[in-house]
Amino acid sequence: MEQAWSFIEQLAADEEVIAAVRAALKIGIGFLVARLASHAVSRMFATQTTAHQEILARRVTFYLILGVFCASALSELGFDLGILLGAAGILTVALGFASQTSASNVISGLFLLGEKPFEVGDVIRVGTTTGEVLSVDLLSVKLRTFDNLFVRLPNETMIKSEIVNLQRFPIRRYDLQVGVAYKEDMRAVRDALSEVAEQHPLCLEEPAPMVLFQGYGESSLNFQFSVWASQENYMDVRNSIPAEVKEAFDARGIEIPFPHRTLVPASSGAPFSIQSAHDTADSA
Repeated sequence: MEQAWSFIEQLAADEEVIAAVRAALKIGIGFLVARLASHAVSRMFATQTTAHQEILARRVTFYLILGVFCASALSELGFDLGILLGAAGILTVALGFASQTSASNVISGLFLLGEKPFEVGDVIRVGTTTGEVLSVDLLSVKLRTFDNLFVRLPNETMIKSEIVNLQRFPIRRYDLQVGVAYKEDMRAVRDALSEVAEQHPLCLEEPAPMVLFQGYGESSLNFQFSVWASQENYMDVRNSIPAEVKEAFDARGIEIPFPHRTLVPASSGAPFSIQSAHDTADSA
């Protein structure tokens, strides 16, 4: 016991140990202060800025305060900050050459932050991936897809890819491609589709719905039926409009045709008749 107590007294008298304890305390206090300050900044910016800007302000506050306390702790240990900053600069350049991909991601991340093609919480499509933006970090962008998968996309890939922001604007258009039989009256088709849009409570009156004739298809007259909806109602409109168009066509006797095929023998070029098994049974 006396030996242990004597060892503790020796440690307490050692200036290097005292300096190390002070440095550890400064880092611990710095971490705590940085957490408290970043949360305060987050609450302050939450009602005045976007989620993206709020996250950015919180992280800058946290790392700035923690960096100041860490520098003070290193100074407590006797390190010359000027030499450390110089060494850090050389180390940064060396790491930049050694990891060009990471450096490219960092620079691309700065471009994304400056250009702001999307914000945290937006739904975007990059290539074949569609999901909600969870965060825009130093090296990558994190997404959550609609089937609840976590996707990490490097910032360099984001800069080089086509990004579609599905929630940039407050309203969005839904296009439905629909075909009717050649025997149908095209004016009656337009009237039926227009009535569907007028009676749907979530379709916007302005911009007005559109019915565009797309051309003569193999088996049908093709139309594009376009309606507008607010972002929050878009999925409801997308899911309900096809069913209502089908009901409207059924009520008016408008046929949505199956694909038709005409078979011609290659030798003579003349059409030939086909007899079904049902007809054969009836004749017997």
